[in-house]
Amino acid sequence: MITIKEAVTKKEMTEFVKFPFSLYKDNNYWVPPIIADELASFDKTKNPAFESAEAYFYLAYKDNQIVGRIAAIINWNEVNDQHKKKVRFGWFDVIDDIEVTKALLEKAYELGRKNNLEHVEGPMGFSNLDKVGVLTKGFDEMGTMITWYNHPYYATHLEQLGFVKEKEYIESIFPFSNVKPEFFLKAQALIKKRYELTSLNFTKTKDIMPYVDKMFDLFNSSYANLSSFVAITDIQKEYFKKKYISFINPEYIKFVMDKNNDIVAFSIVMPSFSQALQKAKGKLFPFGFYHLLKARKDSKDVVFYLIGVHPEYQNKGVTAIIFDEYFKTFSEKGIVNCIRTPELEENHAIHNLWKNFDPRIHCRRKTFIKNL
Repeated sequence: MITIKEAVTKKEMTEFVKFPFSLYKDNNYWVPPIIADELASFDKTKNPAFESAEAYFYLAYKDNQIVGRIAAIINWNEVNDQHKKKVRFGWFDVIDDIEVTKALLEKAYELGRKNNLEHVEGPMGFSNLDKVGVLTKGFDEMGTMITWYNHPYYATHLEQLGFVKEKEYIESIFPFSNVKPEFFLKAQALIKKRYELTSLNFTKTKDIMPYVDKMFDLFNSSYANLSSFVAITDIQKEYFKKKYISFINPEYIKFVMDKNNDIVAFSIVMPSFSQALQKAKGKLFPFGFYHLLKARKDSKDVVFYLIGVHPEYQNKGVTAIIFDEYFKTFSEKGIVNCIRTPELEENHAIHNLWKNFDPRIHCRRKTFIKNL
């Protein structure tokens, strides 16, 4: 007998966050979150995503054991502004029992029908900056701190329950040794001159902060034409500023400025925290914080997190300026591997950026959709 219960209390929410720790206990590729951080992101008083989204968290029990979890989510900006009558599901983890999957998804269907929505899609989070997709390739590849890992049967369960592919994402990796500066060195000098652009680098986090709001505005405008994009609100900007910017190495944030000192392109790269998070085992204390700080300083792998170019400057080679700056920084730091986070398969403009570096697609993931 399978029982589904809404997680409401602090104890239940902690169990919700901790369930994957038992599911992936001996898995070498799963990257655990920091438990306190995950709990904070589900706290309506702390995460501004709840200003425009509602979410309900459910646990599945069988023989008094937790055997699955799911979050049922409505992003009201998406429903009201984009007229997408969609209920989302995310933070979906389950044992290999399709009846458990079926019972958990029923909660997402209920929320959708109650609000007259037309279809359910997932896995996805509250917004575009959350994790996305069921892993369909790359089960023996190390995950990142900004992707979900899952067993191969997740996609099979969804397909058997009538879900079909909605979006596909690819992740790739290339050794830094593949980066040949001749592909961008000459180009970046010409582009700077032609469009009167300059690069802006940082060594201190406090120097980045005055630019962050404008950076998020640029992020919104550069991704606006993607069908699944929901813009980041002002409140969310503040939240992400506090949560992420102060933890990213300032030298890994690059801006391209025009003659009026406005940002026309930006990129954020992070050191890989995957192994540090595995060592931390979900806790910052006593040693987790040490492992994370060590990775921030010493990691030889980097993750390309975000890149954005103003619509007026797209297809004008502006990224050559960004690559030139990263080449200098990565050479200095002895970087070995460059990892790309999930990019929509249909986003050809972004894939073209990397083609000269001969990337290897090592992971694929999909979101699945079903009519209610």
